[in-house]
Amino acid sequence: MSKQPTLLAQFRSFCYRNKISNFEVAVEYFSVFGGMGWTVDTSKSIEELIEEKVLANYRYIHGDITLITQSNPVYHSLLSALALGDRREHSAFKRANLDREKGEEAIDFLREKGLLILNNSIEKPVNEKDNNSDKLLFTQPFMRFWFACISPNYKSIKEGDYAEVKEKWNHFKHGFSDLVYTQLIMEVLKKSMKDDANGGYISSIGSYWDSNVEIDILAKRKSGKMIAGLCKFTKSKANKSDLTKLREACAKAELDIDTFVIFSKSKFSSELKKEKGENLKLLSPRNMTTLIADLSQDDLLVHTNKKY
Repeated sequence: MSKQPTLLAQFRSFCYRNKISNFEVAVEYFSVFGGMGWTVDTSKSIEELIEEKVLANYRYIHGDITLITQSNPVYHSLLSALALGDRREHSAFKRANLDREKGEEAIDFLREKGLLILNNSIEKPVNEKDNNSDKLLFTQPFMRFWFACISPNYKSIKEGDYAEVKEKWNHFKHGFSDLVYTQLIMEVLKKSMKDDANGGYISSIGSYWDSNVEIDILAKRKSGKMIAGLCKFTKSKANKSDLTKLREACAKAELDIDTFVIFSKSKFSSELKKEKGENLKLLSPRNMTTLIADLSQDDLLVHTNKKY
């Protein structure tokens, strides 16, 4: 199986290569251009760079990607379904109009080629009888962007008409980086718990989902103690009701949680701050900067693909 660097390794390399020290800016640009070894000028808007680096070079990038996918329309359809949907295998098969056998064959191929990795639900295996299934992650952020925004609009792009792709990007750009942000929040948790004697390091971390409940972050520590987290990316402050919802979701999933974590992009209510303690941790964008605080030449990944 073709192996890709971890998301964190790609992110650190991206930040070092492009001299980005603002974490939130880094995530926004990395979610679109990350994983390719490209140089990006963050003084330009993402929209400008999409047109300059991606749309203007569509034929060349498309050619490079089809070398991996063998120009198979089934693979392209499934990748777009995963990029635009909830990432569950079965819902992607349905969206791509594939039966289970063809869908699973396609996923096996795409995992072998290093485009996708399996994203298991933490703690409890999914039960397909409950209309549930595993999820998949793109190994490179740019590939997710390509199959969400570029590949489905190839006809108009080939004709030099960018109106359709620009409209689509405007439709979902505000929440597009949330998935990458959540994955990086998990990295911060792993880092912060690494030397914490109370329960030991995190031995497994990811998300939890079943047919009724979804939990943004679920982690298990060496001691067996569990951590559940909620990520809030809206402009409103996280408040006590968010903690209540997280606790209720964990109870519904019958999970015994030792520590709750809430990440908020827009601060916390004073009422929620009073709850902070050993069993509740509050994370903000300021905590995230630890992921790029000590960048060096050693973080720069070597990429053999063409640079645009």
